[in-house]
Amino acid sequence: MYKANDPLLKNMAAITQKITPFLWFENQAEEAITFYCSIFKDSKIISKIPGPNGSIMGATFQLEGQTFQALNGGPQYKFTEAISLFVSCETQSEIDELWAQLSAGGQESRCGWLKDKYGLSWQIVPPILGQLLGDKDRTKANNVMAAMLKMNKLDMAVLKAAYDKA
Repeated sequence: MYKANDPLLKNMAAITQKITPFLWFENQAEEAITFYCSIFKDSKIISKIPGPNGSIMGATFQLEGQTFQALNGGPQYKFTEAISLFVSCETQSEIDELWAQLSAGGQESRCGWLKDKYGLSWQIVPPILGQLLGDKDRTKANNVMAAMLKMNKLDMAVLKAAYDKA
């Protein structure tokens, strides 16, 4: 049975939200969460579960106030694009900065998607994209869709120009 001061219980007690994303890494959880916390504001490592030889087995951390769990679980499972972290970016400079940091050592994809160097998929998207794509004028919305489908990193000025073209 677990003791009151067991790190696993402390780690679980740190979770206050009803649903928490749980990220399974092969063996680089601590490196990954340190990397993520260095990129996003209002981010921190809350607690760690000790592992063998001074490593960690798992951790609880926050990015922009959102709590996550991480585990060094071994090579059995890999991240896929079926799950991604969606980051809403208000400005082009925020898109540019996050894109550069998260795609470094990873893989760029289409329509604002990328995989970071740990294999985790991210969507770096401005809220205006949803507004433009949801416009009742389907010609404008279709122009935006056509422009987006040609992009890797999203460019707000190009999306707006495509919208205004109709």
